[in-house]
Amino acid sequence: MGVAGSFPGFAGRPPGPVMDRDEADRALARLAAEHEAVETSLLALQDHAGRRLLEGADLTGVTERRWAAAEQSITLLWEYFDAYTGALARAREIRAARRNPGKDDLAALTEVLRGDSVTVANRAAVSPQAATGGPARLSERFTLEELVARMNDLYAGSLDMVVAADSVWSALPARIDLLAAELRRTRSLAHSVGVRPGEHPAGDDLESITEELTTLRVQVISDPLAFWLPGPGSAAPGGGRPDTARYDRAARALEDVRREIEAVLAVRQDAEQRLVQLRDVLSRADRTLSEARSARGEVLAKIAASEVPAVSGPPTALQERLAAASEYRRHAQWNRLSPLLDSLEREAEDELLRARDSLTSVTAPLAVRAELRGRLDAYRAKVTRHGLAEDPLLVERYDAARRMLWSAPCDLRVAEQAVLRYQRAATDLLAPPTGGHDGQGETS
Repeated sequence: MGVAGSFPGFAGRPPGPVMDRDEADRALARLAAEHEAVETSLLALQDHAGRRLLEGADLTGVTERRWAAAEQSITLLWEYFDAYTGALARAREIRAARRNPGKDDLAALTEVLRGDSVTVANRAAVSPQAATGGPARLSERFTLEELVARMNDLYAGSLDMVVAADSVWSALPARIDLLAAELRRTRSLAHSVGVRPGEHPAGDDLESITEELTTLRVQVISDPLAFWLPGPGSAAPGGGRPDTARYDRAARALEDVRREIEAVLAVRQDAEQRLVQLRDVLSRADRTLSEARSARGEVLAKIAASEVPAVSGPPTALQERLAAASEYRRHAQWNRLSPLLDSLEREAEDELLRARDSLTSVTAPLAVRAELRGRLDAYRAKVTRHGLAEDPLLVERYDAARRMLWSAPCDLRVAEQAVLRYQRAATDLLAPPTGGHDGQGETS
């Protein structure tokens, strides 16, 4: 803040022999430098931001008591400084009287510069004698060295108090305000996910943190020194640090609540996506079952002598539970929604697999017919490449198999035997003349 830690010490020697002219001149020069340094420090203390804040604040507690004492000390400091200024002026006046001062002049200078020539009215409230229980006097006499030492003590105590209060005010209120802003955002987020006081523990915690921050800020503003921890062994003004223990506890508590709110928010956001996915899975299962029912009708119309399994209807129970899950989400009942979503996801996937299995089972006869058609056409192409397509036996057996496979209803067992007869005849014709065959022939 531009305020020195203490005044310069008095450079003179204790009372003794009368100073000569050179000694007196050197002492006066030192006094002038000390006077300037003291005045600079006092003016800086007067203009210190912390002192101005203390002067205008509605203080309580330890800060109120210490500031009352500091104000008296600062007032006394200026009285001491005025006395110091007067002594310096007297010494200069004596020295300026003659270019070459005589013995009496030098004796007078020695008395002013080294003797207890400074008289100051006593203020019992800040007097060291009053503090130790000694008798109060109307005035006190000091040497200039003693006066500077007394000013140093008063200045250091006052500056320490001012710097400590200013440090707390500079650190804590701004941090409390930032935390309060974060608290407001967290409360708004909590309200949006249904976390309210009396309905959720995190809502109650937010209320407690709000009360604590409000109380803490009022106390920090009115009694900053109650939140100051002096540094161990530090003699420097303001040696120490602000006590942030209560602020830190509130910040940690808010962080815990914020994480809990984010977890609830994640459940809410995840639940919406999971509900969409559930609806999609159940919709695919329903479409698959519809396809299976349609395919079953086709199979019954086109395939004869085949057992086609029945196809069940849509899973109405799952749809009802999905509707219940949507209601839970709408009313922010996350604790009931989460386990329901877990079970619904498992059952919906099972339902989709069941629908796919049903479609596969229903369409199996059509797949068999398609496989037989493909096999018949493959052998027809093979014998054609070898110039045997017009063989009477092959033509007869091909036409018989084709009529069975491309007519409705198709008897798959009879059609399969017809394809096998064509396949054996084609294999026999394609076999080399010297090769013996057992009637099965080439199959691919």
